[in-house]
Amino acid sequence: MTEQRSAADLVLESSAPCITVASDGSGDYTTIQAAVDAHPDHGTHGLPIRVKAGVYYEKLHMDKPGIHLIGEGAEQTIITYDDHALKRFPDGSQYHTFHSYTAFIGADDFKAEGISFVNSAGPGSEVGQALAVYVDGDRAVFRGCRFIGHQDTIFTGPLPEQPLDRSYFGGPRDGAERRKLRQYFEDCYIEGDIDFIFGSATVVFKGCEIFTKSRLTEAEVAEGHVNGWITAASTPEDVRYGYVFVECDLTSNAPPQSVYLGRPWRNHSKVCFLNCWLGAHVKQEGWHNWNKIEAETTVNYAEYKSAGPGAGRADMRVPWCNILKDEEAAEYALSLVLSGEDGWKPFE
Repeated sequence: MTEQRSAADLVLESSAPCITVASDGSGDYTTIQAAVDAHPDHGTHGLPIRVKAGVYYEKLHMDKPGIHLIGEGAEQTIITYDDHALKRFPDGSQYHTFHSYTAFIGADDFKAEGISFVNSAGPGSEVGQALAVYVDGDRAVFRGCRFIGHQDTIFTGPLPEQPLDRSYFGGPRDGAERRKLRQYFEDCYIEGDIDFIFGSATVVFKGCEIFTKSRLTEAEVAEGHVNGWITAASTPEDVRYGYVFVECDLTSNAPPQSVYLGRPWRNHSKVCFLNCWLGAHVKQEGWHNWNKIEAETTVNYAEYKSAGPGAGRADMRVPWCNILKDEEAAEYALSLVLSGEDGWKPFE
């Protein structure tokens, strides 16, 4: 039997030209940001950027099209930073959520393979929201990557039309034109606790492990507190698909019956779990309305052939979610979800 190798392995072993980043000085650059800054601004895509094993303490801003980062494995190539929502600028104003990212990806056709993106700021109870990645480009692809954080680990842009609690969002795309964005995560590991996958993009997560961290004290567990919510989608009303999880494993060290599959950041939130394994941490009712009764008639929360202790009985789920039939599940074929007008098929 021939051992399968990832695309990252093949690129690293080949003689294809690439730019090399190595923190020990053995590459073309010692920082990832320096290699990104040297990438062409427009036109043809630049060379892949090979990032050697190491821990890169960097806050990355990547807004050039066609950037392709290739690590030496997510356990070996780690990008980490520790900004957070409660941190303050020199003028005393807070960072808020959208300045807190470790990596900002703001252009189309981004790829990352075999890399960890980490926000090490700490629990949301101490530092507020803290993004590992802020993805605001179309046709972004992540394979074999890890995303580590607590509250708000992954944001998939664009921003909603307006904030709910103040006059501005902040961050690099506040006020920018909203686009319909598509993103694809394959064989990735995603870790967090509260709303740790959130945003407006159409995103497929295929074969990923979604790990919910325990954040409760023993007393809070005894009192029946909620440990977390996995998704907080803000899908625009005129977009057919939001988050689609395919053959993913939902794991956790949180108490049983303490985590919701999702809640609506905006009222037309759309999330679907297809053929996923759900651990005992998932609550029997499945979904939460975020105290927005009106959202129960506008969200589209769905499951198809869930397995595991968190799958539970269909009659225990909230009445405003959908347990899909075969013909309804067929509408979530990856080609329908992602291909769009340009025929994009990252899953091939």
